[in-house]
Amino acid sequence: MPSLAPTLLLASTAIVFTLGAIHLLFTFRGRSFHPRDEDLLARMREVPMRITRETTIWRAMIGFHASHSLGVMMWSVVYAYLALAHPTFLFASPFLLIAGLVFLLCFVVLAKKFWFRVPFRGVALATLLYAAALGVHWR
Repeated sequence: MPSLAPTLLLASTAIVFTLGAIHLLFTFRGRSFHPRDEDLLARMREVPMRITRETTIWRAMIGFHASHSLGVMMWSVVYAYLALAHPTFLFASPFLLIAGLVFLLCFVVLAKKFWFRVPFRGVALATLLYAAALGVHWR
């Protein structure tokens, strides 16, 4: 197996991990995810969700942000580990390779539709690097 494929895949996972780590940091530090309207922030901290009164919109949002960050970081760690420690296993598994690509493509769509320029560009680059790894492997 060419060594370029695992290297490209590692570059992809590094980008995704970095985006996830920054997202996690911004979730708990600073005001990056706060609404610009202070009154709205106050209401988000007070108003429960329809599904339950056990949490507020704000607390749920923090949890969603944190779990989202941890999910992409976990994906990155698993795929980086496989690319480093078990590249033969990883690149012999069409299921894992396609699942990883579908995961990234879903994030590209989400980033384009719901997020902003920086995460979209980062995830798009990570997806291109991942696809390049597959291309190098499958040629």
